[in-house]
Amino acid sequence: MENQPGLYQIRPSGRLLETIGKDLIKDKYAAIVELVKNAYDADSSFCKISFKPFVKPHKGITIEISDSGHGMSFDTVINKWMVPATSNKLDQKKSPEGRVMQGRKGIGRYAASILGEDLILQTTTNSGEQTSLSLNWEEISKSKYLDEINILIESTSVTEPVGTTLIISGSEIYFNDWDKVQYNQLRLELKKLKSPIKHESDEFKIILQTEDLNGDTIEEEIKPFPLLDLYDYRIKGSISRVGDVNLSYENAQVIDAPVENIGFQININPDDYAYCGELNFDFRIYDRDPKAIDNLIYRGLKDPLTNTYVKKNEAKDLLNKSSGIGVYRNGFRIRPLGDAGFDWLELDRKRVQDPSKKIGSNQIIGYIQIESEESSGLYEKSARDGLKEDKSYYGLKYMSECVLLELETRRFQYRKSVGLGRSEFGLEKKLNRLNNFDQLKNKIKQDLSAHNISESTIKTVLDYINEEEIVSQQLVADLRQAIARYQGQATLGKIIEIVLHEGRKPLAYFNTQVRNINVWISNIKKEPNEIQYEKILTRLNTIGEQSSILVELFKKIDPLSSKRNAKKSIFDIVKLLESSKTVFETELNLNDISLDIHSDCETTLLCWKEDFYMLFTNLIENSIYWLKNYSREHKEIQVSFISENENELSIIYKDNGPGINKSHIDSNIIFEPGFSAKPSGSTGLGLSIAGEAVSRNNGELSAIYSEEGALFVIKLVK
Repeated sequence: MENQPGLYQIRPSGRLLETIGKDLIKDKYAAIVELVKNAYDADSSFCKISFKPFVKPHKGITIEISDSGHGMSFDTVINKWMVPATSNKLDQKKSPEGRVMQGRKGIGRYAASILGEDLILQTTTNSGEQTSLSLNWEEISKSKYLDEINILIESTSVTEPVGTTLIISGSEIYFNDWDKVQYNQLRLELKKLKSPIKHESDEFKIILQTEDLNGDTIEEEIKPFPLLDLYDYRIKGSISRVGDVNLSYENAQVIDAPVENIGFQININPDDYAYCGELNFDFRIYDRDPKAIDNLIYRGLKDPLTNTYVKKNEAKDLLNKSSGIGVYRNGFRIRPLGDAGFDWLELDRKRVQDPSKKIGSNQIIGYIQIESEESSGLYEKSARDGLKEDKSYYGLKYMSECVLLELETRRFQYRKSVGLGRSEFGLEKKLNRLNNFDQLKNKIKQDLSAHNISESTIKTVLDYINEEEIVSQQLVADLRQAIARYQGQATLGKIIEIVLHEGRKPLAYFNTQVRNINVWISNIKKEPNEIQYEKILTRLNTIGEQSSILVELFKKIDPLSSKRNAKKSIFDIVKLLESSKTVFETELNLNDISLDIHSDCETTLLCWKEDFYMLFTNLIENSIYWLKNYSREHKEIQVSFISENENELSIIYKDNGPGINKSHIDSNIIFEPGFSAKPSGSTGLGLSIAGEAVSRNNGELSAIYSEEGALFVIKLVK
């Protein structure tokens, strides 16, 4: 047959339904979830899922999914249910009774193909019209084209209750898909399907009925886990569409502790994130140490079937299975967000870096309620395996991290205050204590004298201690130098992106021009050419200029990477600040941040210059981070040097960013190693390193609460 030009139609093959069913829906649990959502969209008050296994005449299983919704007319079945990827729900958006539609892709019903080979649909409207159809998925998938498949659809008048029932039958391979473990997993999925955050879907019940081969039936209404109200800490609230945060924090560890209200503004960088509609949060945290597990049980964690207290291992197992941060739309979870083991906020990675402060994924049961796709910009993937990863999704992650940080910080402070965390604050003070044997010598002298030990013997004992003290002093000095060196390298690591950005341009120029010069040299060898000589000389000249940029860059960062001097020297602190400023020159200009230095006093000091590079580098790096993510017309950093007498020098460092939480200042927690108010990507070492650097130079760094940005005071003894 010759090719005939003309108009033709795209003809979907019979395999299309298998593709959007078996291949596109993630797994059998997702399939049932999709069918439950269909019942919800039909304005049903419930969805009942019944499993009936059988072994005669052969092994198989029947799954019935029924609801009391408004049902479908004959016309609806033909023109909507039978049309793959129909836009009906997308266009309609809300059900007749006002529920926001859960199904939007028009493919959820084909999830039934994962659960069995045969499907019977019976649906009855409130006018008594009952429509029925039956189909076999394997026969459909073997057909060449969908429009060649004939499915018998019948309609009759009945007096049966309104609603829809799907009867799915499967052979032995589907029978083997369901056992006690699988039922428990489905129960877990359904328990996590609905959010405890109040929503109209609270009127919708999910009933699960399972039957064994002996005919014994267990029926239960799916309800939230009993441990939901037994949390140790909780934070809940909302973030508006423009980043206004309103939260409340509870500490259940303290009897009758007042609820703390928290409010602030999240300003996002539009290059990285987008606001994603109104968000509602409910994060519940559980400590996992043995005593906390005991308290969890004693507060009422019981087996709902036997009403007896669970054992420790059962409590841990329940936490493991229940944990995770789920994302919900209109009251229903978007899988796999919230699945145990699906750590989409990377909580475990952050906890490894800072175990004393950060929450692990097995310590939190969290719920985030999001708005519709149109309002939030958060779109579900067609395969029902999460949200599309775009700026709105990353904005959701960022704002979720901001909320969790508020809880982590308060939990960290509380645990420190009651001795549940390891304190590492004041490293320099601890080194000084190691270095001081005076208390020990006085105590020994008093005790020996009280026992009438001769003065000569006491002196001999004290001489031994003095010898040990000299050795200890040298060890402490070596430790102090090593710590300072590591802190310098850590500070250098914090600004490595800036270093790479500064050095990338000259290196790129070298890479390009070396190739050009090699070509010109090759050409000159073949035939001398004055023009190419000139090109080579011009490029070499520019290479020299670009090299000087790298040389200056290395000079800037050299104090942070080089070996520090064993002794202090006289330096002008203002010049050290100006040198530190040059490292950030490009970053400051890029973000329109001014850094002004004011001094009308003598600023020379006997010190280790490397420590002041660390101090200023960490302070400036922190200010830039907060200012560039803060909405303010004029962004500035001001550093003033003040000397009230010839023996003291004070440095006032302030910016006009979002400032520091007063409770963080009052508790001194901001100087704890590992503590950071940044939502993510921070080591939490900056202020700790800065504080230790000042302390090594007989000074003190302190933070002062200010309503107009961050304010630090450095007091130094000349």
